Amino acid sequence: MQFLIGTLVVVIYSGLTFYIGWNLNLWLTSISIHIPNLIFWSLLYVAAFGFVLGRIHEFLRPLSILGNYWMFIFEYGLILCIIANIITFITPLTVRTTGSVGVIVFIALFIYGTYNAYSPVVRETTLKLNVDEPMTFVVASDFHLGALSNKAHLQRFVTLSNEQNPDVVLLAGDLVDDKPDLFIKKGMGEVMAQLKATYGVYGILGNHEYYGNAIAAVVDELEKANVKMLLDETILVGERFYLTGQEDKTNKARKQIADLAPKELDKPWIVMNHTPDDLNSPMKAGVDLHVSGHTHLGQLWPNNFITDKVFELDYGYKNKEGMHALVSSGFGFWGPPMRVGSRSELWVIHVESN
Repeated sequence: MQFLIGTLVVVIYSGLTFYIGWNLNLWLTSISIHIPNLIFWSLLYVAAFGFVLGRIHEFLRPLSILGNYWMFIFEYGLILCIIANIITFITPLTVRTTGSVGVIVFIALFIYGTYNAYSPVVRETTLKLNVDEPMTFVVASDFHLGALSNKAHLQRFVTLSNEQNPDVVLLAGDLVDDKPDLFIKKGMGEVMAQLKATYGVYGILGNHEYYGNAIAAVVDELEKANVKMLLDETILVGERFYLTGQEDKTNKARKQIADLAPKELDKPWIVMNHTPDDLNSPMKAGVDLHVSGHTHLGQLWPNNFITDKVFELDYGYKNKEGMHALVSSGFGFWGPPMRVGSRSELWVIHVESN
């Protein structure tokens, strides 16, 4: 059954890729650009399956990057082709005209999306908790550090975070893009180690660390970079609050949040859980602040409509019966280095006493 479903997905995906290619070739011909079919279709399908081909061997890794860009081309190419075909069918406008406008719109989206991905912003909110003195938290997630979310992008985060003079930095999962090899090779740990916080930097694992199947290496490299990784454990930070790092739902053996509760809730209890799939359990367990990432707010419009339906809270802040919940769209990105309808960001939480 899984084989049949997989085959069906590949067939549909290949058909949609052909549809995009057919429209592109039609437009190129209309402006007198002729590419031999063998070259055109070979390049198109290599790009379409580059994400998979690039994982076969290290030598083919550049194809994975090409495949990441193709995700953007596929989504917006499909949308624009459908719109252009409808307009051409119901109006006297030619393929050359509608195709040219579509290409211009695509290029604009490409530039706009790239800017949003590599120009992070700082979001701020103020919460009231049972603390003796005010504190400042920096929260970020979904760096996906690797080939495209690179060392320079990580440096942007370190600079912005340090400017906030935080008491604590919380890194809520998907810190590396599957495997930590480029994190190590490019010396990203040296940049991460520059983070400054009064009570330290803490991180958790996300689903992509599990996809890479190199958990021990990821944890080791991040610990070397002065990031205290919390794997289903609760600690007391600076005698001021309890901090829990819950394993991602990808780990089927993870502990339930109730099993990670402090023995006494005499101080605020803050939980990091990468995927915000369940806000009821931490709310019932007595969590004061629950922070997550994972959703990317869809990363590319209109995917945000999907995340909105899947998650109770797919982005931003919500007070759930007294529990503060925050979901970040992430500082990095997955797949194409673009964001449309979302923005790379870090959150600054100003905590005040009740």
